[in-house]
Amino acid sequence: MSKIISIGTAVPTYCHQQMDILHFMQQAYAGNEADKRKIRFLYSQSGIQTRHSVISDYSKPIQDWKFYAQTENLDPFPSLEQRMEVFLKKAPSLSVDAIRNCFNHKHHPKDITHLITVSCTGMSAPGLDLQVMELMDFKKNIFRTSINFMGCYAAIHALKLADVICKSEKKAQVVIVCTELCTLHFQREATMDNIASSLLFGDGSAAALITSDNNDASGLTMDHFYSEVITKGKRDMAWELSSSGFLMTLSGYIPDLIEEDFKELIDRAAKTQNIPIDSITDWCIHPGGKRILEAIEKSLTLEKDQLHASYDVLKNYGNLSSATILFVLKQVMEKKKKIPKLMAAAFGPGLTIETFTAHC
Repeated sequence: MSKIISIGTAVPTYCHQQMDILHFMQQAYAGNEADKRKIRFLYSQSGIQTRHSVISDYSKPIQDWKFYAQTENLDPFPSLEQRMEVFLKKAPSLSVDAIRNCFNHKHHPKDITHLITVSCTGMSAPGLDLQVMELMDFKKNIFRTSINFMGCYAAIHALKLADVICKSEKKAQVVIVCTELCTLHFQREATMDNIASSLLFGDGSAAALITSDNNDASGLTMDHFYSEVITKGKRDMAWELSSSGFLMTLSGYIPDLIEEDFKELIDRAAKTQNIPIDSITDWCIHPGGKRILEAIEKSLTLEKDQLHASYDVLKNYGNLSSATILFVLKQVMEKKKKIPKLMAAAFGPGLTIETFTAHC
């Protein structure tokens, strides 16, 4: 088995109040008063208070915008190339901040044997893995790989890969870093998908250090992984490239699909380990949105307090795509030294649900 020794997080400089972002969106979408009232209602019901971004414009008056054109229709609208230029500049330093927070002066970069970078909001070659390797002064012969474009569940996929590595190499020390600059991909057309994306997503990075369970350091031991694809929802959550950035499809049916299928999926995940669901003491759920968390509460008949860490991350950061589940897990691990049985779950395109159980 393998275990998570520590988790670190980092967010960009600009912290935007949700209701300040609302003013930007109302101006950008340029709808009538009825449309503006609808968007205001959605923002007020989002469960989000603040979000972070590498872009300062979202809470500034139009005359102070730097990334978007200071025009009513945002023309010329930022191209994909412009967005990737910002990613290449900002993502490496944010990743390093998360890793250093994870290490907390207790681990040496030269001891790291494997590096896994995760992102669905920016790609290049040479990419984030090489940039992080150089900035952290990791060994030049470090094993490195990247998980790209898998969406919000990708951190669990990365943990699964780290688990395989640590089981096969007992002295492995694996760093995962998930860095997402979601706010780079704002789209100005007032579609429901674009409105939902602009309502939910923020920027951030999370890093985790994973070792073999033989390591003397304390940590959260990962027991088992289980995943499924809900194929009837494969077009309800998607993430595609365009010339003006990445386009999100985020159907309003997703909470209904999750509420309908989540309990049975968790039952199947538990049966693969021969454990009853009522033995699960702690839940670590990706806060894809307030309605998704509420759907999971109904599906599993949980009390709201049992998902406190998920709601708290949603409130303070919004949805950070792949980094989000590690933000939640960090809170859970800091709150409790003893975790008899934890179940974690995250969702993404497909509709894919990844889960794992752990204990400490």
